[in-house]
Amino acid sequence: MAKHVPGVLGSFEHIDAACDAIRELKSSGHPDLTVYSAAPNHELEDAIGDPISPVRLFTLIGGVTGTTAGFSLAIWMSRDWPLLVGGKPIAAIPAFVVIGFELTILLGAISTIAAIFILSARKSLAGRPYHPRFSDDRIGVFVPCGADRAADVQQLLERHGSVEVSRDA
Repeated sequence: MAKHVPGVLGSFEHIDAACDAIRELKSSGHPDLTVYSAAPNHELEDAIGDPISPVRLFTLIGGVTGTTAGFSLAIWMSRDWPLLVGGKPIAAIPAFVVIGFELTILLGAISTIAAIFILSARKSLAGRPYHPRFSDDRIGVFVPCGADRAADVQQLLERHGSVEVSRDA
């Protein structure tokens, strides 16, 4: 059963109004708000101010590990079972580029998928209210707060042009 999160949910028709409300909420001490939108929008992302996702770091580590593993595996095998062909060195790097590239792509992709699952599980949105209209034509801003601050948050959202505000205690 999902844990219920009390707070205030505001529905906006215009991106500018939602961005202004988000900026003021952030500056007034509400850092943990949730924004729902039908499509990604750079103005909303700037207003939210979330840091860059660490998924790219997982991908880099997976890719470097794949490159290292590919070249190490090929060099180790060629030195373990040496086969002299045409006077070339036993561990000729150009011959191992393909396996290094393939393992780079494979481990980079697997680590990216793993990072998405791990990081998504860390930030759960369970228990926070949602309306299907946020997938169509509205922008939703949910501010988790107690009953003591709910009236101030509701007033702030209405002041910035929220067309619908609901308190969920």
